[in-house]
Amino acid sequence: MQYLHTMVRVSDLDASLHFYCDLLGLEEVRRMDNDKGRFTLVFLAAPDDRERALADKAPMVELTYNWDPEEYSGGRNFGHLAYRVDDIYALCEKLQAGGVTINRPPRDGHMAFVRSPDNISIELLQKGDALPPKEPWASMENTGSW
Repeated sequence: MQYLHTMVRVSDLDASLHFYCDLLGLEEVRRMDNDKGRFTLVFLAAPDDRERALADKAPMVELTYNWDPEEYSGGRNFGHLAYRVDDIYALCEKLQAGGVTINRPPRDGHMAFVRSPDNISIELLQKGDALPPKEPWASMENTGSW
């Protein structure tokens, strides 16, 4: 058995690509438009997984954009996507500067949670040991749920 991908339905493909690629740092590795089915699939990989994603078509996140508008709810019931990151403080700062709310700040230098434009919970985990506590994160309160 091999893990392939996680599919997430998105309501605004441009906003989702901005979040996942421009802010979070994933890279688009494949795209498929299906005129008959009226949907677009975009497959994303973390930079360190890019070569494997191209060769094995795994591990990836599949963004599914249905061309006919639908309302999606229950993002928290989905669970979350998790990514190991090189510098959790720098990424949280970039996300926040891009208008993303840091729902669970990295107070411990190890873990944070944010949400995508479609309310999907994203867990960020510091690579290696936790970073030393750093402001403003160390004293920042949680916002909303994750």
